[in-house]
Amino acid sequence: MRSVTVRKGEPIDRALKRLKTKLDTEGILEEMRRRRAFESPMDEKRRKARSASKRNKVKWRFTSKEEIPASSVTPAEG
Repeated sequence: MRSVTVRKGEPIDRALKRLKTKLDTEGILEEMRRRRAFESPMDEKRRKARSASKRNKVKWRFTSKEEIPASSVTPAEG
């Protein structure tokens, strides 16, 4: 179980914000929301495909041209 200690003189709101941030970075809140209701196998596939697509877009943005294998680069037409 995740926890946050309240520091001396710290407002409760600030401690709650730190706890929420910690849970969000670890993905616990998203998993809780997802498990709240039944998800059909097709919905699960759609969700995983969407997240994979987002991951690939970010990965593609940060890879340089030299890192791409030569077999996946198509020759320029024209």
